Amino acid sequence: MNKILLSTLLVSLLAACAGQDVKDQSNAQVEDRAGQGAQTAPSDQKAVGANPLKDPNNILSKRSVFYDFDKYDVKGEYKPMVEAHSGYLTGHKDAKIAVQGNCDERGSREYNLSLGNRRADSVRKMMNVLGVSDSQIETVSFGEEKPRAACHDESCWKENRRADIVYHGE
Repeated sequence: MNKILLSTLLVSLLAACAGQDVKDQSNAQVEDRAGQGAQTAPSDQKAVGANPLKDPNNILSKRSVFYDFDKYDVKGEYKPMVEAHSGYLTGHKDAKIAVQGNCDERGSREYNLSLGNRRADSVRKMMNVLGVSDSQIETVSFGEEKPRAACHDESCWKENRRADIVYHGE
């Protein structure tokens, strides 16, 4: 009876071990043969303290809020991005941004400057509600002067109707 119990236990233990993955040897700690200690240097591992503003996989790398024609309200699809930037700014009191309002080429120069200002202000006001100090935010309107796309149809106009978040020092 003890042999059966011992055999069952051994088979169960071996089955459990067989189901576990073996770690990749290249990512494991390797002891220096000269006895200088262990080192880890996996090539695909992100650097500690990497700038989240420049990480393309981080929402903070997204910087533009796009608008419908003749509108300046922040659409729901852009609110998580503005919230993320607000969280970053409240956690980094020394960080400062410019919110740059832009328009497509339709409308007079004066009207587009005014609309660009309202677009930049809509982002600033949302950030203020989320706790960002006015001292961290500058707003500016470029109207139609800084188009992202140069053609003269809706495919380009929709790219030009935006507010861009630009961090100082970048």
